[in-house]
Amino acid sequence: MARPAGRKIFAHAKLRRLRREHGMNQVELAQELSISTSYLNQIEHSQRPLTAAVLLRITEVFGVDPEFFSEADEERLATDLRAALADEACGSPVAAQEIAEVSRDHPDVARALITLHRSYREAAARVADLGAPGGHAALGTAEPHDEVRDFFYAHHNHIAALDEEAERTASCLAATTAGRIAAALVTRLGERHGVRVVDADQQRAEMRRFEAASGTLRLSPWLTDGQRAFQLATQLALLEHRPLLDALVFAAQLSLTSPQAADLARIGLANYFAGALLMPYTAFHAAAEELRYDIELLQARFGVGFETVCHRLSTLQRTGHRGVPFSFLRADRAGNISKRQSATDFHFSRLGGTCPLWTVYEAFSAPGRILTQVAEMPDGKRYFWIARTVTHGGFGHRAPRSEFAVALGCELRHAHRLVYAEGVALDGRQAATPIGLGCRICERTDCAQRARPPAGGRLVVNPDRRTRVPYPVLVDGREARPGNPR
Repeated sequence: MARPAGRKIFAHAKLRRLRREHGMNQVELAQELSISTSYLNQIEHSQRPLTAAVLLRITEVFGVDPEFFSEADEERLATDLRAALADEACGSPVAAQEIAEVSRDHPDVARALITLHRSYREAAARVADLGAPGGHAALGTAEPHDEVRDFFYAHHNHIAALDEEAERTASCLAATTAGRIAAALVTRLGERHGVRVVDADQQRAEMRRFEAASGTLRLSPWLTDGQRAFQLATQLALLEHRPLLDALVFAAQLSLTSPQAADLARIGLANYFAGALLMPYTAFHAAAEELRYDIELLQARFGVGFETVCHRLSTLQRTGHRGVPFSFLRADRAGNISKRQSATDFHFSRLGGTCPLWTVYEAFSAPGRILTQVAEMPDGKRYFWIARTVTHGGFGHRAPRSEFAVALGCELRHAHRLVYAEGVALDGRQAATPIGLGCRICERTDCAQRARPPAGGRLVVNPDRRTRVPYPVLVDGREARPGNPR
């Protein structure tokens, strides 16, 4: 993530962790960095910022990317901690500044508190299930899908090793259209893995089924060329790159706590490979920049669907060739987020739903149209969002179908690179829609849409008065007024 010019970098916690992970003391690291031990000690105690020269030397000594010292991880951690501490079970609210300090100076403590809160919520949910008529407690301690989303989130939705393998494979296939890529993949699967590709029964809802015993891969006859190529590439990844997939999953074994989570992560990585094969990094990144991230033109060039392009755009974080750092999500009408990936510090709420003022939900009222929004978070950070509906499902009157809204968002400072920002008043504060992380933890007191009282305030109950803003609260001893969020 680029930093504003002149911004000081205080990275004491990360530097301290790197040093300890490499078994070095301060004297040894100071010698490697060609600085005095006292200077290093001041850096590690947040008394001195990192200079450009020292930062460059650190990346050489430890072999890390300069982005390792990005503030995005700290901001993500602070937001997660804020969400956890906003829970009613935690008692009195904690000041945002204190949360930021804990996340910056003691990240391991912050992660432990977040994990503890997550365990509490999961235990409470299981108790609630037991108390319901006919209810039973879930056996697992965490949702496997959530663990897999966290896995990709931790990697900023970019898996460099898979991108490189996919690009090499695409080069070997030497095919430029989805139809030709599909044909080349059928040949490769047959020649290298003895797999025979056939059409599946038209009545089945399955898009892909691999029968290992017979070496038969059955694909739905209703797939488009792009969908067919994607499913073939996914199967190729599972067969040809299984050791790499296993290694990536094994490296995350502490966060993938169940066999189901590990298997889902492996499938997610195979899908990542498939997208990277159909849209090889170098070619896709160049096309995205050339076309100013016009999703429909990228669809036409690479022969894939709208959602597939959006997902791929959120992965363009290769060192030296980064695209716009996007957050990507897919939601249904009820507000359930079934996909969320992010190369930014944007936080997706885990509890209590998301903000109904977000343009992703407005997309359902304008099916097929691309909507835009400048959105401002409670901390003042602004984002540019685009959203559109997509429909999934088979053919025929009885075929099951589903409708979702997909959205891409980036920090407002990147919006000028997008064709969708043309004609939008990006610098006008009045043009920004104030949104939050969800009513459960949102601090806005002037929102007429909220579904529960804002965090950090005491509810005012007055039978003789009705306000236009629901849930009036006392903040710092006085009633918060519209236009005065805090």
